[in-house]
Amino acid sequence: MLFTAIAATAVILPWATDPAPGSHDESPRAGDAQLSQQPLIGLGGGVTVREVTQRTPFSMVALTGGDLTGTSTRVRAKHADGSWGPWYAAETLEAGRDGSTHGPRGTDPVFVGNTTTVQIAVTRPAGAPVTSAAPSSAPAKPGLGYQPATAEQPFPQNISAVLISPPQAPVDTQWTPPTAVIAPGQPPNIISRAQWGADESIRCGNPLYSKGIRAAVIHHTAGTNDYAPQDSPAIVQSIYAYHTKTLGWCDIAYNALVDKYGQVFEGRAGGITKPVQGSHTGGFNRDTWGVAMIGDFEDVPPTPIQLRTVSRLLGWRLGMDSVNPKGTVTLASAGGSFTKFPAGATAILPAIFTHRDVGNTECPGNAAYALMDEIRDTAARFNEPPGAEELAASLEGGAIYQRWQAMGGMNSVLGAPTSPEATAAGAARYVTFAKGAMYWSPETGAQPVTGAIYDAWASLGYERGALGLPTSGEIQEPQWVKQNFQHGTLNFDRLDGTVTRVMDGVAQELPPPSPSGPPVQLERFSPPIG
Repeated sequence: MLFTAIAATAVILPWATDPAPGSHDESPRAGDAQLSQQPLIGLGGGVTVREVTQRTPFSMVALTGGDLTGTSTRVRAKHADGSWGPWYAAETLEAGRDGSTHGPRGTDPVFVGNTTTVQIAVTRPAGAPVTSAAPSSAPAKPGLGYQPATAEQPFPQNISAVLISPPQAPVDTQWTPPTAVIAPGQPPNIISRAQWGADESIRCGNPLYSKGIRAAVIHHTAGTNDYAPQDSPAIVQSIYAYHTKTLGWCDIAYNALVDKYGQVFEGRAGGITKPVQGSHTGGFNRDTWGVAMIGDFEDVPPTPIQLRTVSRLLGWRLGMDSVNPKGTVTLASAGGSFTKFPAGATAILPAIFTHRDVGNTECPGNAAYALMDEIRDTAARFNEPPGAEELAASLEGGAIYQRWQAMGGMNSVLGAPTSPEATAAGAARYVTFAKGAMYWSPETGAQPVTGAIYDAWASLGYERGALGLPTSGEIQEPQWVKQNFQHGTLNFDRLDGTVTRVMDGVAQELPPPSPSGPPVQLERFSPPIG
């Protein structure tokens, strides 16, 4: 959620982390995510703003504490030019091991971009005890460098800022978001833990497995939606390090994460096709599969490709366990402080539900929650060819989509799309529609072709023929309908229904189209069902 202002009573105090008394700074190996933990001492009731600076650049910020009840947090980063970015809320995580009441509480880590300085606004209830330095905790587990959350870790009145500096993703990985509609029954491409750079040495214990997957849970990571495709692996690395090393959850909480570009990242170790039990939904981790959408969706909905990808990912994963995405499930709560259902209580839930349905949280945000029925519907159609609405959504943001919308969209002379955007000759792209096609190139722009002119142009070899690509739409004249191409024109005679090609000043009447129809290009897609 974006914030533009904070309470005028706030007190801003600078706070350096290199070095600082009482701070805890990891000493990671090269290539590890670096986490620097700075106690925020002296926070009482009301709003306090602390400015925290670190020489080592970082890109994510979170808060931890023994008790964050009634505490809210906002974070903003200082840009290289000295200006300040917007305020973002850091939501308190209501997740962890089922039944867990031990270990530090924390907020979602907020992506702020590369910076060395942030301001952290902490709002606490009136009369809240003043925070102090964290007491000595239990010794770190050998080989891990931290104590897993299964051990008692009392942190009564301390709050700390965690600054996270993720390493670079493996250099051989290309972060190219998907652009096409996925074929029926085919899951989205999943970026493995090795590909996004998971350091397997910081995990503790072996994966815990359920008997099977009976439902899926939707989350969001909160924070900002302003990130590039290549930022996503760093965000996942940071969440992994924070969940594992700071919160002591032994691994990343989610089974999968999906960014706003449609990139899917493997989450908790143990096999994405296996019933790995995560730490994403306190009280309801058993028999569920948790997926987090990267971003904050309280006021802004997920992007169309993010929504489609999450839906099809869940349609694929639930289908492996024969779960109907539009069905219901009865689950027993394991209890704990993270859920509103006591231990042993049963909840009747949709097969795809959200964190807020069972937890003390607003996750995945109001805008995402409003789209849950759409997610379930799309997941249920996983094995079906994409329909017109899904194809139209896949075209959003492109020049072909803009021209089609300007013509009237579904009600235009082209009608509904029947294929995703595909590659034509050279740099050209095209989409087929119920009543024609739209072709685009850098030189010609997006131009529709329909009716008899489309049939005639197709019989001549489409854009690979002598005429080349269309450079205009249809031009209406009293007797003729004319359309310009790169190397000539096609003219439809309203009186006799013939089509004449004109090239280099030479007119040639074309024979009627073949009864078997025009030739089909290799790139052509079969029309979808429905």
